[in-house]
Amino acid sequence: MESNNPQPQIKIADNIAGAEYANAMQASHNKDEFHLIFMNILPPSGKVTGKIITSPGHFKRMVKAMQENVKKYEDQFGEIKEAESVGKEIGFAP
Repeated sequence: MESNNPQPQIKIADNIAGAEYANAMQASHNKDEFHLIFMNILPPSGKVTGKIITSPGHFKRMVKAMQENVKKYEDQFGEIKEAESVGKEIGFAP
């Protein structure tokens, strides 16, 4: 049976060699977009490991998916303790 909505074929871009570790993130937004900058900070230095720009609707859907995954993780492995900040102005703080 032919589907009217076939699954999209997802490809990994050639410039994405593999996973990058992030222990810090900066989030900002404007009326049309959310901007997420992921970093790996090992004082005294650090590097940006990824940048994502997405629409408010997609961002909200991603937050919901992350919340569901945290719940599943904690149901299986126990409560997650929040990591300490790696800096005063850099980190996962709102």
